[in-house]
Amino acid sequence: MSKVSLLDFWVSPFGMRARIALAEKGVEFERQEEDLFGGKSDLLLSSNPVYKKVPVLLHDAKPVCESLIILNYIDDAWPEKPLLPQCPYERAQARFWADFTDKVLRKSYQSSLEM
Repeated sequence: MSKVSLLDFWVSPFGMRARIALAEKGVEFERQEEDLFGGKSDLLLSSNPVYKKVPVLLHDAKPVCESLIILNYIDDAWPEKPLLPQCPYERAQARFWADFTDKVLRKSYQSSLEM
């Protein structure tokens, strides 16, 4: 059994995306809350040295960064229950709505941080 951890921040919609995908796949994982305002952990900084942001998925201590890349990784690493439909058209539709939601959430999330 492999060890799976998610470096996350409770209100992050991008972390939420990874948590939902892991839950859908039935993957047990440890969630590690990051303090993004008071000081990021050394683990976060060493796992994502480029952007220094959450979420970061750690699978057997190997980091995967950026929420969409994490989703693709989760789907590849645990292929038993695909996250997207098998039909190419339905998969394209799901990707469209995911992209739309991402853009709306990103605006909302960024404006809430600016307050």
